Amino acid sequence: MKATVRQLLRRNLSPQAFQYIRFCWWYNSFYWPLSVASHVVQRSPKVQGFPRDGTPEFVGWLRGINVFAPTEMCRVMTRHGSDKGQGWHNYTTIYSEIFGKLRDQPLRIFELGLGTDNPKLVSTMGANGRPGASLRGWRELFPQALIYGADIDRDILFQEDRINTFYCDQLDSVAIRDLWSQPVLQPAMDIIIDDGLHTLEGNLSFLEGSLEHLRPGGFYVVEDILQEAIEGWQSQLDMISSRFPHHEFALVELPSSSNNVDNNLLIIRRRH
Repeated sequence: MKATVRQLLRRNLSPQAFQYIRFCWWYNSFYWPLSVASHVVQRSPKVQGFPRDGTPEFVGWLRGINVFAPTEMCRVMTRHGSDKGQGWHNYTTIYSEIFGKLRDQPLRIFELGLGTDNPKLVSTMGANGRPGASLRGWRELFPQALIYGADIDRDILFQEDRINTFYCDQLDSVAIRDLWSQPVLQPAMDIIIDDGLHTLEGNLSFLEGSLEHLRPGGFYVVEDILQEAIEGWQSQLDMISSRFPHHEFALVELPSSSNNVDNNLLIIRRRH
């Protein structure tokens, strides 16, 4: 029944009107009830730090976040059509805490994966995808920041006020080098987010070619890590963390009653 109503609304309303109604439904059925319940309910993420004998302060900080409580960042991202905090994922509960004090700073933010709606691409968001949704959300949340993005789908690249996007195939080391050779991407980034292919191979490929472009004190995040890939990531992080002694690595599994598939993050903080 719910799916049928959604299809009817999508066919008969403009994309903007449909997104507005969808957001209102989400706010009343998800955001508001959880906001009330979070005063008495707390859910903490499972966090593993790497190297395993270090990063206690970083791990403890992440473990102390109540990922049950929705935030303003959840509202903004969902209103723009991003899935980072609308229920299936609740990354914005983490981001609100670790990025919150940076909101008014002149940051440089980069995100791989614009949300292609091309069904022929492995990274497709499907027909409901809204390319550029997260970038526009970051722009609203960080009013002094410059926002950059990249995707393998050239058809969805765009430029807007404070947003620039570029082509990149994250499985191609040459394409990654070409991306970071762009003049406007030369200064290091404060935040880098990999929301691209969501495979261990793809994530590691982009990480190897991009971590050096994170400034001291900055954060690098890999989103949508599959539950079945956690063990593989643990083995990789034992090796990677030894190669990057100036970085702290945290594998974060977020509890969720609706998503036991890929509600996991890798969060890297580069020390000053």
